[in-house]
Amino acid sequence: MGSHKQIKKIVLAYSGGLDTSVIVKWLIDKYSCEVIAYCGDVGQGADLSPLEERAKKTGASKLLIEDLREDFAQEYLLPALQLHALYEGQYDLATALNRPLIAKRLVDFALSEGADAIAHGCTGKGNDQVRFEATINALAPQLTILAPVREWELTSRESEIAYAEKHNIPIEISHEKIYSIDKCLWGISIECGPLEDPYLEPPRNTYITVKHLDETPDTPEYLELDFEKGVPQRINGKAYSLVDLIVELNKVGGNHGVGRIDMIENRLVGIKSREVYETPAGSILIKAHRDLESLVLDREMLHYKENLTNKFSELVYYGLWFSTLRESIVAFNDVAQQYVTGTVRLKLFKGQATVVGRKSKNSLYLDELSTYAEHDKFDQSSSKGFIDLWTLPLKVAGQVRKK
Repeated sequence: MGSHKQIKKIVLAYSGGLDTSVIVKWLIDKYSCEVIAYCGDVGQGADLSPLEERAKKTGASKLLIEDLREDFAQEYLLPALQLHALYEGQYDLATALNRPLIAKRLVDFALSEGADAIAHGCTGKGNDQVRFEATINALAPQLTILAPVREWELTSRESEIAYAEKHNIPIEISHEKIYSIDKCLWGISIECGPLEDPYLEPPRNTYITVKHLDETPDTPEYLELDFEKGVPQRINGKAYSLVDLIVELNKVGGNHGVGRIDMIENRLVGIKSREVYETPAGSILIKAHRDLESLVLDREMLHYKENLTNKFSELVYYGLWFSTLRESIVAFNDVAQQYVTGTVRLKLFKGQATVVGRKSKNSLYLDELSTYAEHDKFDQSSSKGFIDLWTLPLKVAGQVRKK
């Protein structure tokens, strides 16, 4: 990475919140250079248009806002869905999946603008700093990476507010904000405040879009999801784009209380963190896709794919999206998906998404082999020879050890 003295232009990952608003001014003062702001829309669900005026008032020369939702869904969420990616068996990696995309576009923008450096507002104890910097180093190692929150003198939210007031930086101050919240198309991450007590039940105001069970309908709702080569295409026969399908399932699932996760998570930097997530669409889609695969993929493929699922989830969480191993796992998965076509029927009720039916033209379930009825064609007499050969090593070992 280059020397700080050589920095003439910086591209900043900008959200318009307190941290990044203060960072713009802090970078200008420290490096006496131009700061350009960048904001990627990955489905935050908020109007981002006011950010341009705010960024310029803060001192940024300009702001680029990009709609990344389609790229996010097709290139990042779809592989994660098909690989049933859940970090530590629970977290659907919503934030972890959008960071490499945002970082990639930061790099593209920085190179197009002739910038010397990229800055981000991540803290020194979080995972996002690794995800941003791993991507930047993989794609443009010549760029300097700046992380003001790790090095500046502003050690608290109060000191940042004081800095903003001193320099007339426009910010929206809410002393009632007790949670740290990150939203995207695939889910919502919630932490801090009372959640830092791992024994405390999350207060009712913790959740944003997923209803409490006592607020959900008292009758179940049934969904039929159609997949074609591993890609969800229709809900109850109606076709959707992938982005719109995820949005719709977030709404329907959230209405039935589906997709709440409360977990103790092992962060990459080595500390444990209590995290709460809302993942209605991810919970529904992963469950449906996994079930359909159980119908159309053979046993060896299914079992081997489980190993790849765990490794893929770790690679995403650890910020290694642009690694050859991650790319290789996705390439392997692409072959398996050519058979994953069919329909899965689910029942949504009181926080649960339950698969109640599945069908496919590629089904490996054969009634004449699986049935116990009279039309059973399975030759049970062949089982003895199979068992004799399968257990022969155990038999030999048992005879030897008995002696």
